[in-house]
Amino acid sequence: MQDYKIINSIKCLSIDMINNASSGHPGVALGAAPIIYTLYKNHLNIDLDDDKWINRDRFVLSGGHASSLLYSMLFYVGYLSLEDLKCFRRINSNTPGHPEIETKGVDISTGPLGQGIANAVGMAIAERYYNALNKDIDYYTYVMCGDGDLMEGISYEATSLAGSLNLNKLIILYDSNDVSLDGNTNITFNEDIKKRFEAINWNYIKVDDGIDIEKIDNAINNAKISDKPTIIEIKTIIGKDSINEGTNKVHGTPLTKEDIYNIKNKLNLSSIPFDIDMNLVYEFRYYLKNRCKRKHEIKNIDENIDVSALKYDLDVNEPLRVINGKIMNEISNHLQYFMGGAADVSSSTKTYLKNEGVFNKDNYSGKNINYGVREHAMGAISNGIASCNIRCFSSTFLSFADYLKPAIRMSALMKLPVTYIFTHDSINIGSDGATHQPIEQLSMLRNIPNLNVFRPADTKELLGCWNEILTLSTPSALVLSRNSTLQLENSNPYSVKKGAYIVKKEKDNLDGIIIATGSEVGLAIKISEELEQYDINIRVVSMPCMSLYEKNDEEYKESVLPINNNIFALEYASSSDWYRYVKDEKYLININNFGKSGTEKEILEYYELDYESVKNYIIDLLK
Repeated sequence: MQDYKIINSIKCLSIDMINNASSGHPGVALGAAPIIYTLYKNHLNIDLDDDKWINRDRFVLSGGHASSLLYSMLFYVGYLSLEDLKCFRRINSNTPGHPEIETKGVDISTGPLGQGIANAVGMAIAERYYNALNKDIDYYTYVMCGDGDLMEGISYEATSLAGSLNLNKLIILYDSNDVSLDGNTNITFNEDIKKRFEAINWNYIKVDDGIDIEKIDNAINNAKISDKPTIIEIKTIIGKDSINEGTNKVHGTPLTKEDIYNIKNKLNLSSIPFDIDMNLVYEFRYYLKNRCKRKHEIKNIDENIDVSALKYDLDVNEPLRVINGKIMNEISNHLQYFMGGAADVSSSTKTYLKNEGVFNKDNYSGKNINYGVREHAMGAISNGIASCNIRCFSSTFLSFADYLKPAIRMSALMKLPVTYIFTHDSINIGSDGATHQPIEQLSMLRNIPNLNVFRPADTKELLGCWNEILTLSTPSALVLSRNSTLQLENSNPYSVKKGAYIVKKEKDNLDGIIIATGSEVGLAIKISEELEQYDINIRVVSMPCMSLYEKNDEEYKESVLPINNNIFALEYASSSDWYRYVKDEKYLININNFGKSGTEKEILEYYELDYESVKNYIIDLLK
């Protein structure tokens, strides 16, 4: 095999792509090509005919800005065509600016630095769980990262957990070139990587010459037999052979035509863009196909469950977080590939799966993951797990959804069916105060494309939410009350799929409508019942999922929320979601200030969101 000819070809394909697009990051492509080549040539176990084979080794390009390098490699593998490379960064191409999971050969979408490392931890967790149930599944997870990835706090969260879990089939290839976008890393990042990783139970290996593929190969071989996760620090030169090599000037700016010509001349390659020796390509593919022959077939791991067919006590008067825990345990009894955890709050979110064990280095068959106080990593790790076909969940308090937001956004972008369970869902949690009382979080979540946000009113709606969640191929946020919730007489689990429905009809001529979610639905029904004594007829609409409601046809929407009516929106959260349903802001019964510490009664009365205040407000407005 003519290794360095292929490596040089990969470098030049990468800079041709960037030049053709007038956009991209040539520095890492020129510096790290020997790393990715050595990995694919000698180690990565993949199926050239099936890039989704369940037992394939995973590769995560955490520094997603190096996409041109990955795409050039995937062309040599055979997953991408030369035409795909020519369409780099063009709309609807298979080669977007940062790797996306829809591209053949790309295991997960990356771009926000650090998240790819956490994704890889999730993939490694999935492998250990699968392996505990079926020894035929035994893949490695590799991730290539740069200095920027290791600067991000999420990388420390994720690698710390990986060390605690002893995920020894996880290997980081650290492209250590001492340069980031704004300059040399000595101005921002000069910690001792060896000591840092050894302190969190990782194996550390250093390769002092990133051009030496034999040393890189030996390092990976040693990592594969380690009893700990391994980071291999590989010293490289960013923009190798460019006139600006070793500087930040070559990080994210296309090279000049003169620079490209000189590089290709130095590497003894054609100066014509995308002009490559196809004999080298065929030789590499032939070699790879012979090395990567499948060892065995893996059984189908897809599972389905109809939650609405499961039986529960629907009349219990308990907090929804408690009832949800019971439902999750019942789901777990029927789904083998269902796992997840909480950010050190499972005792509060009630998401612990009883009798299923804790996933740890002594029990990889456990379904409960103790994430510790690592919300951001928890979300990104969940994405890695979900990318491996496991239904997973993660949970914390709703006010801490902000810590998870970047990972939730990636779940939604990739359409991965992660379930985010958020409890302590409103100001009525009381004495914990403003830091723990969510205000803007529901609106933030609802504005993420592809994410369905569910806020059920009682047990029946909660069952309906889970039935939708487990049939969706996109992520969901399930928002639950900490406080006890009344069981509503006319709530309906089967109406949840509509997103909103009439939970209490008006007695006579329609005078107004209250849309409510969660625990506020019970409040709205109680108000409606009392207002009948004043000859005011109010319809109550429960809206457990706004995004599902918006997908209905106009006929259904008109039947639930007739146009030009007195429609109120009642929710103990920001009003920003609700303007679309009301004729003016006077009909918004929400909170747009941060909360306070106090009893539930004190807080609701202070913000005039208690029963009497809301009732009187509606009466006054309808007079």
